[in-house]
Parts: sequence; structure tokens; C-alpha cells
Amino acid sequence: MSESKRKTPLSKALSDKSLRSRATPLDAFNLAKKHWLLTQKLNVGELAEELGVSRATLFRWIGNKDLLMGEIMWSLYKPTVLNARKVCSGEGVEYVVNVFREVNTQILNSQPMRTWLHSDGQYAVSILSSKSSHFHSRMVELNSELLKQETAKGLIHPAMTIDSLSYFMCRIGNSCIFSEMILGQEPDLNQLEEACTAVRILLGGR
Repeated sequence: MSESKRKTPLSKALSDKSLRSRATPLDAFNLAKKHWLLTQKLNVGELAEELGVSRATLFRWIGNKDLLMGEIMWSLYKPTVLNARKVCSGEGVEYVVNVFREVNTQILNSQPMRTWLHSDGQYAVSILSSKSSHFHSRMVELNSELLKQETAKGLIHPAMTIDSLSYFMCRIGNSCIFSEMILGQEPDLNQLEEACTAVRILLGGR
């Protein structure tokens, strides 16, 4: 059997430099996320150049810089929430509050996030908390899942619709994260405890 016939698709791809250098939308996302974690900045032109694609191709993949930034934030936020749900104890109101506390503690303790908020706070707010942003709507939806879960168990009894409750909870969390822009002071864990008390009251706890 000739050498060419023995080659698998994988071995051909590994030996073909033109195939290996062909970037994909996922490559663009992974590279952008790596850049942001290292520098808290995102330059679309430099990203396209490093990927070896045109700006037009890159924008066709990502939509625009804001959408890409939202996807990066979501890729960091969602695992944080899911992990908090696993590690937090309690049930009903206390469980939801514990998850809220853990998620926001992780955000407050994230150095890349703190640096980004300090250096480019207004842009961060537009990505993370704008009602029209994909990130914010996803955040509310993810939080609603937890509220629906605890409500279905009969462990919490919301005095408003779950979607509204989830929205207000997310806004309370944002008030801690963005306290430097809102109040002119560094966010801290004492303030987060006050936010947890507000969430507990919203949930009907004491």
C-alpha cells in the first residue's frame, strides 16, 4: 500500500501546514479570551492579524467587538455560577443567598475583572449590565433557573414573578460589582453582605 493511501485524515491534517494554519471562529474566541485574561484589553485589528484573517472575516465570525466581549464574559461567568451551585450548602432562601454570595465573591476577587472595571469601567458596565446586552439577559435567565428550582420544591415563595425577582437580584449584584462607578468607592465584601441581606428580604427570608 502506498504511503498516501495509508494516511488518515488526521495525519494529513497534521502534515499539511496550510490546513493547520487555517483559523476558525473558535480559534478567534479562544485567542481573544486569552488576550483579555492577560491584558484586560481587546484589539480586533491585532486579533485578526494574529489569526491570519482579514478584519472582514473576523467581524463575520464575531459580529462585533461588544458581542465577542460578551461571549468572553459569559464563558467566565457561567462556570462560576454552576460551581457555586455545587459547593454551596443550605436550601431554599439560604441556598439561593449562599450561591449569590459565592458568585459575587468570586467576581470581586477576580484580578482581571477588577483591573478591567478600574481601567475601563464604563465599557464594562455596558457589556455586563445593559438591559440590551446578551450577557445580562443570559445572567437573568440563569438565575431564574435556580429560583424556579427552589420554588418547585416549595422552599421559596416569591412575592413577584420569578423573572422580575431574578432581574432585581442581578441588579443588586451589579451594584456591588460596579460600586466604584456608582459610589466612587472600591467594592468590598462588607458591602456584599448588605447585598445578601437585600436578596434575602426579596426572597421572603429574614
